[in-house]
Amino acid sequence: MRVLHVEGGAHLYGGALQLLYLLEGLAARGIDNHLACRRGCDLSARAKPFAEVHGMPMHGDLDVLMSGRLYRLIRRLQPDLVHLHSRIGADLMGGLAARLAGVPVLHTRRVDNPEPRWLVGLKYRLHDRVVAISEAIACVLRAAGLPEAKLRVVRSAVVAERFARPCRPGLIRERLGLPEDALLLGVVAQLIARKGHAVLLRALPTLLAEQPRLQVLFFGQGPLAAALTQRIDAAGLGGRVHLVGFRDDLAELLPCLSLLAHPALMEGLGVSLLQAAAAGVAIVASRVGGIPEAVEEGVTGVLVPPGDALALEQALRALLADPVWRERLGQAGAERVRRAFSVDAMVEGNLRVYQELLAEASR
Repeated sequence: MRVLHVEGGAHLYGGALQLLYLLEGLAARGIDNHLACRRGCDLSARAKPFAEVHGMPMHGDLDVLMSGRLYRLIRRLQPDLVHLHSRIGADLMGGLAARLAGVPVLHTRRVDNPEPRWLVGLKYRLHDRVVAISEAIACVLRAAGLPEAKLRVVRSAVVAERFARPCRPGLIRERLGLPEDALLLGVVAQLIARKGHAVLLRALPTLLAEQPRLQVLFFGQGPLAAALTQRIDAAGLGGRVHLVGFRDDLAELLPCLSLLAHPALMEGLGVSLLQAAAAGVAIVASRVGGIPEAVEEGVTGVLVPPGDALALEQALRALLADPVWRERLGQAGAERVRRAFSVDAMVEGNLRVYQELLAEASR
């Protein structure tokens, strides 16, 4: 089976990282993978052992010429099917190119923001299948009129073994310049409004006053970096709240966290939640989107209403004061990730959709 994957993202996290896991798993099963992506992006280098990489210009949703570039690539490669992995122009332009070339096409949907019914009816007409990474996303698509016959759910995955390691003594001082005995609260998310960093900042002043050892780490990058820095400084929290950027050593640092907060206002599933759980870290997150599928209420973490800074503060306070409870939630989270969010399960789920599409095409 030859599959052409299309990914328009520039950075190797989120959907692009899930695609890398998928490519590796499919290659191990004998699938002939080809990848169309931005020329020179991080994914292009990492994917080379598992796929033939075709770098090309990709300029986002308004790049109407992308459909022509992808059409020519499809005609040359003659894949059995095309798998579209991002919304950055690839969902529409890739769907159009595959349709024109007469090749079965599926699109993986990773976000839970609603789209108008007219757009769902128009755009997803191009796709033979739409794969949602959570039941919450599937519900959004059903509500917007996507036919059930087109919809499948294959949850995102995490390589649990990468994160299931003890925190190395001295690592926090060495890598981040913080005291070894710090109580670390982390947020792992892009610095964008819907991830809810502003909600956490409203909840922090009292917690920081109550917990002198508490240090807060914002992992990730994004357009709100400058605004968040300004807000942190204006609140006098600069010595306690730190923007540490995108980290290649996240798998080493996550096990050192005392607690992970994820105050998102919208979320398709939340791979960072799975990573933290795999590291044995207890979680406080918003009860929104696919998060309740990633965090089991009262078992692996605590869920609070989205945007409710007071409820977030109260949940964080309770867990910060109770290390035994944190440890119990963390251990349960690590076991649940190993059981329910393995890469093998994600790869096999996608492969079933491929086989289903090819069986239909042969008929």
